[in-house]
Amino acid sequence: MTLNKHHCCSTFIFLLLTLLSQFYSVESELQLNYYAESCPSAEEIIKQQVIKLYSKHGNTAVSWVRNLFHDCMVKSCDASLLLRRVKGMESEQESDRSFGMRNFKYINTIKEAVEKECPMTVSCADIVALSARDGIVMLEGPRIEMRSGRKDSKQSYLTEVQNTIPNHNDTIDLVLARFQSIGIDTPGTVALLGAHSVGRVHCVNLVHRLYPTVDPTLDPEHAEYLKRRCPTPDPDPKAVLYSRNDLETPMILDNMYYKNLLKHKGLLMVDQQLTSHPLTSPLVEKMAADNGYFHDQFARAVLLLSENNPLNEDQGEIRKDCRYVNLV
Repeated sequence: MTLNKHHCCSTFIFLLLTLLSQFYSVESELQLNYYAESCPSAEEIIKQQVIKLYSKHGNTAVSWVRNLFHDCMVKSCDASLLLRRVKGMESEQESDRSFGMRNFKYINTIKEAVEKECPMTVSCADIVALSARDGIVMLEGPRIEMRSGRKDSKQSYLTEVQNTIPNHNDTIDLVLARFQSIGIDTPGTVALLGAHSVGRVHCVNLVHRLYPTVDPTLDPEHAEYLKRRCPTPDPDPKAVLYSRNDLETPMILDNMYYKNLLKHKGLLMVDQQLTSHPLTSPLVEKMAADNGYFHDQFARAVLLLSENNPLNEDQGEIRKDCRYVNLV
């Protein structure tokens, strides 16, 4: 009987160690300077392309940050977000959660520059991650030491998007649970929402707080400003109708977002709820008071997000064109 107990225990431990080794083997494939030998200039090419595109189209830096969030929250950081609709495959870009996303074409601009130097070497998933890292720097956010070595998915996950990407009017409890499911804690989640410090919100996602009556949690003067930006309760989704998240430093990734929340100037319901939830309210106050703390938590959370469930060699590929899986 004792021998059987020892045998069962040993078998369980062996199976557990096997599962853990498989998990960490994928994680360990991500490395700093992953392309040091196969494509030494890869990260510099991506960085220079991000800078060049930012000088022409400043909003690209914001797009790169949002791309990372939308790609990595759904299954894996695997560039599934970039896949276009083709016969037999839908696109994650078609989800209503992807409303307002743009500049996908410029990811392929970066990919083409890398392909010219190192054909079929650098994954689109790494371009998504590294362009976000460099975009954050362009927005005066923290410099993040990010590992690479991700592989590209061979399929899209449109049906998974609704269950993984939080919506703008979800409860904070649901948002916290979604991020917790990929290993990001409450301070990290509050910091990631600080990405709303940059960019803009389309009136489609605002008007329910303005019409028919103004949300009482919204500052009345700011509500009047928003009504001028969004003059009707049924805005055209295709029209350029929006408000900046932050009117004072709209293209700087800073803690002004949290200061605005404390003044009841959060644009989205999910933003303003941060000030009333017992787990998040103290963090809003702390980040509002300390930009360095916000940047530290943001960098930590972005790193965790960027390493969510990476694919290994057998599971993924290196796409030649980020929009389509490779032809066999």
